[in-house]
Amino acid sequence: QVTLVESGGGLVQAGGSLRLSCAASGSGYAMGWFRQAPGKNREFVATVSWKGIYTYYADSVKGRFTFSRDQAKNTVYLQMNSLKPEDTAIYYCAAGMTWGARIGSEYVYWGQGTQVTVSS
Repeated sequence: QVTLVESGGGLVQAGGSLRLSCAASGSGYAMGWFRQAPGKNREFVATVSWKGIYTYYADSVKGRFTFSRDQAKNTVYLQMNSLKPEDTAIYYCAAGMTWGARIGSEYVYWGQGTQVTVSS
């Protein structure tokens, strides 16, 4: 059993930045970020491999978001720059066994989510 705890969400103006953190109680997993906006389905944002060497991003965030991990702290980070109102959503951290997974069902453990709101 792995517990994931996200933090770092908040309210920011368009063009601003936020950094989300996700602390894991265990290690050895590929990690992913997903988001869900009101009235919309959950969507994939980014994923990072177990050692943090490989990353993959959704087209909608590529070039603006950076996913990194600190293995010593069992923590992953999502640096979000040039935020847009359409980035407003609850962001969820997830852990799984498959690197590169972009489907939520391929992740085993989920955090409680953190709200990101981008005002125009």
